[in-house]
Amino acid sequence: MTLGYEEAVGSLHAIDPAWPRPAVLDVLEAPENRHLLDFVQEDPFGAHVFPGNVPGSPPEFLRDLDAQLALSSGPIHLWSYIPTCAYRCRFCQYPVVLVKGKIEKAAHWVDLNIAEARLWLDAVPHLRGAEVGEFNVFGGTPSLLPEPEIRRLLEFYRSNFGFTADTTIRFEGDPSTFTPAKLELLRELGCTKLSSGVQSFDDHVLELCGREHTASMCVDFVRNATAAGFEWVSIDLMYGLLDQTLDSVRRDLDVVLENEVTAVVCTKLHLASYSDTRTGVTGEKPAAWQLPAYRDKLVRDGHRWPALGEQYQMRELLTEGLRAAGYTEHPTMYFARDGLGPEKWKSIMVDQDKQEPEVAIGLGGSSSCRASEAITDVNSRRYTETVLSGWIPLGSATRFTAEAQEARAVKMALTTLQPLRDSLHTARFPGRSLFKEPWLGKFRSLASRGLVRVRPDDGVVELTPPGETLVEAIITTEL
Repeated sequence: MTLGYEEAVGSLHAIDPAWPRPAVLDVLEAPENRHLLDFVQEDPFGAHVFPGNVPGSPPEFLRDLDAQLALSSGPIHLWSYIPTCAYRCRFCQYPVVLVKGKIEKAAHWVDLNIAEARLWLDAVPHLRGAEVGEFNVFGGTPSLLPEPEIRRLLEFYRSNFGFTADTTIRFEGDPSTFTPAKLELLRELGCTKLSSGVQSFDDHVLELCGREHTASMCVDFVRNATAAGFEWVSIDLMYGLLDQTLDSVRRDLDVVLENEVTAVVCTKLHLASYSDTRTGVTGEKPAAWQLPAYRDKLVRDGHRWPALGEQYQMRELLTEGLRAAGYTEHPTMYFARDGLGPEKWKSIMVDQDKQEPEVAIGLGGSSSCRASEAITDVNSRRYTETVLSGWIPLGSATRFTAEAQEARAVKMALTTLQPLRDSLHTARFPGRSLFKEPWLGKFRSLASRGLVRVRPDDGVVELTPPGETLVEAIITTEL
């Protein structure tokens, strides 16, 4: 539900007086930043899809990917996307397949994932030999898979892709589905990282989200995973949720710090469709909370959506609290404890000195290389038919002009929150510089509004604290 400008400013001013007023509100209410305010009303959690700017085709993407793999020695990020879920959360817009009460159906999706992976290996000759930096089994809820299917999936990828002693394996799931037996199996199979969408440690907030786990189950997951020896236990926390308060978010932070969670991903409730913003991959069915009539009914029933000002208070509470406890943010809203970051799979994709390919296998996967990007079909029936017909089920692909490749490199590097280094930029793009047009004019405009610092003597451009908070809006609306 997009607000008018005056309504948006009013929502920005609506804050909880018991908590500090975030400085970023001054930036957002400035008339020259109206476009940023327009964007953050339904702020996606972060741009992890960077669409091309000219039409392309799946065969072109596969050739572009193979060409980069042939020349690059850097490790890639490899995804296996298992779309099975027991239920759909009320904020979820990802492509998922519901299997509650029919867990045997999950094996079918392992069959399809492996079949699609074989098609990729045949179509992209250099993929088989490419070093895998991090392998992520994401979803969906892949932890729903029966233990034999988890073993079959991981053993296939370890045997057929370029896993090395430095490859990290990461597995995602619902807190309630990581049973002791599954934790033991994942450790046996070489998995060292776990991720779970906790979202909140407030049972009331969880229930309204449609989550079927409790806060105590989330705490048990963290403690059991840590006791089982996983070196990286990551959770997702969301802010801006229905009936959520600053006090509730503070309790979430307290639980994180009390249990010394390795890593935390903080995301704002995102109600804009990914298909409109192209900041992610959306399925065919909107989230329940994306339906205006349903949102309005919740308000009539006595529930409350946090105002925009409160949401930025929540964000600041989390970010400042985590930083004060020794967590480092790299990339935006990804926090790791005790200098353990950055988040490896994101670093492979977006760090200015890396930006290596990403290959995502499974329904709705997002794959990219420097020359183009592609999204796998999000329609489960069509996806299945395509894989069984012997074709990689890429639903769309776009390419980047030379100028767009340069812009994409800058945007991704900015999301890391690390200084942009002109030496790295000119090495990758000979004859170009961050201190020449078109970049100098763009950065000077941002600097005049307090969003970046331009330091030609040091050869860097860096975000200010307000710029870090608004980096997603900046790269989407201005670069």
